[in-house]
Amino acid sequence: MSENNIPRFINPFTDFGFKKIFGEEANKDLLIDFLNELLATQNQHIKDLTFKKNEHLGQTGLDRNVVFDLFCENEKGEKFTVELQKAKQSFFKDRMLYYSSFSIQEQGIKGDWNYQLKAIYVIGILDFIIDEEKSDKIVVNHNKLMDVERNTVFYDKLTFITLQMPNFNKKAEELESNFDKWLFVIKNLNKLNEIPERLQTKIFKKLFNVAQYSAMNETERAKYEESLKYYNDLKNSLDTAFDDGKTEAYDELMPIIKHKEKELEQERQKAEQERQKAEQERQKLIETAKFLKSLNVPNKTISEKTGLSIDEIERF
Repeated sequence: MSENNIPRFINPFTDFGFKKIFGEEANKDLLIDFLNELLATQNQHIKDLTFKKNEHLGQTGLDRNVVFDLFCENEKGEKFTVELQKAKQSFFKDRMLYYSSFSIQEQGIKGDWNYQLKAIYVIGILDFIIDEEKSDKIVVNHNKLMDVERNTVFYDKLTFITLQMPNFNKKAEELESNFDKWLFVIKNLNKLNEIPERLQTKIFKKLFNVAQYSAMNETERAKYEESLKYYNDLKNSLDTAFDDGKTEAYDELMPIIKHKEKELEQERQKAEQERQKAEQERQKLIETAKFLKSLNVPNKTISEKTGLSIDEIERF
């Protein structure tokens, strides 16, 4: 794909783009800031997050395994599952409830236990509208278990949040809160050529820097382009199937979709491991070069032994 055909910033609705922005340790502050804005009404303020293994195995060989987009835990042990959904699904609410069961199960303690649980949040960022038959244009839905007779919350520690991104239509000049800015970026990032004036803050400047296509290395670009093609093909085919009422065909495609997403994630992890290995090898060469330089070995000889450039060696 020609670089001229690639937008300046990556698409956060691609598997690669979402994990590049929110799923890397170096960018953890972006996820923390986004979640704090999202959960501000829940009296939640996250100080730190730990990324946890995103693949959860069923308890028996008959149970279905699931792979979350992001699964993390804050400093209080509370659980956050964040899922990005690119296309419509028949039973997305059921899926969110099923996902929450893994965060519940993993808190179980063998032996004497009083069943006290840490809070659980399941968050779905959706590129579609769940209930299209409803006339409201709500962007964010917060849902908890409730007492239907008293219209009160029955259990406060289990929260389901959905962001229906097609319902967010504010323009850059209309953004007021930081949460508005996050919604705007998630929906419009890959359509922007410049950073809007109202997004010229430290956290968003970092996001735009992370999301620059030109800042990625060759391996990352290849992974992103593959992920982008998959996103476009998937969205076109599934939206068409869903609009035509072909829900059976849609449901048959879902295992294939998840398998492909898992393959993409495995490839991304492999590429990251290779990058880290290359960086470790480079650091070894740098240490060797510094040692040789301390022995007054000529820079030209050091360059020949290590493969580092003379200019780089001279800067040590």
